[in-house]
Amino acid sequence: MDWMRRAATALAVVIWGWMGVAGVASAAPALWRVSDADSEIYLFGTLHALTPGAEWRTPAYDAAYAKAGALWFEADMERGDPTTVAAILERYGYDTQHRLSEKLDARDLKVLARQADVSRIEHLRPWAAALMLSMQPAMTRGVTLEAGADLTMTRAARKGAKQVRTFETLEDQARMFASLSERAEVRYLSGVIRERSQPRLALRPPQSLEDAWLAGDLARLGPGLVGEMKAENPDFYDALLKGRNLAWAEKLTEAMAGAGVELVNVGALHMVGDDGLPTLMAARGFKVERVQ
Repeated sequence: MDWMRRAATALAVVIWGWMGVAGVASAAPALWRVSDADSEIYLFGTLHALTPGAEWRTPAYDAAYAKAGALWFEADMERGDPTTVAAILERYGYDTQHRLSEKLDARDLKVLARQADVSRIEHLRPWAAALMLSMQPAMTRGVTLEAGADLTMTRAARKGAKQVRTFETLEDQARMFASLSERAEVRYLSGVIRERSQPRLALRPPQSLEDAWLAGDLARLGPGLVGEMKAENPDFYDALLKGRNLAWAEKLTEAMAGAGVELVNVGALHMVGDDGLPTLMAARGFKVERVQ
């Protein structure tokens, strides 16, 4: 069960999108302001897990936080204890009828066997195995949810008596992965297996990704990640990014009908490209400007 708790912790980190970055920027993580006559919503692209001590808060972010009456997050990360995530994983990430090794082609299975003890993950669905494998390098380098922007700001908001709003529940997120076709799941896992054996620039060790995010070097990394995902596994792209972004944009449009200031903290990959939140909000007629 100790392995199960470690696996659940790794799953929690990845479910919240520790995946990528986006945009063009000055030397700070990306921040946009969406506005109309009487409302402002700030969009901040996060890394959900960071190295302890990483300094990412800036005067611009702190000013947005000070003005905001409510903070939005993908899900309530304070509810993501290993026991809860393990139960969700068992519900949506297990396949006790078909072994994982039966779903992979021989080449990928051979490579996977060099990366992990396949016998210990045979019961996992491909999406769950992929999440865990993709997070292993970060976990071994000390990256934690506790130090991540989302959990840090969730706690700050509650301590500061600000409203905490979420787009999804943890179960919603697991259900999203579980709704993928087996073909999309296997493609996702195959991509992770091959990435770990021959990492591309955008996905080299987590520290380099964190450094790029902290420096605001988003144009170099984000479009490549999103473009490759969209081209290589369009069903996965639609589920992970496009569909969720559209749903979130609708909720934010409803919020803009009122008055006041709110601050959105979601994975930076959700800010990228034609299906990213800044573009979707601009398409709805709001003024959208990059402020950091």
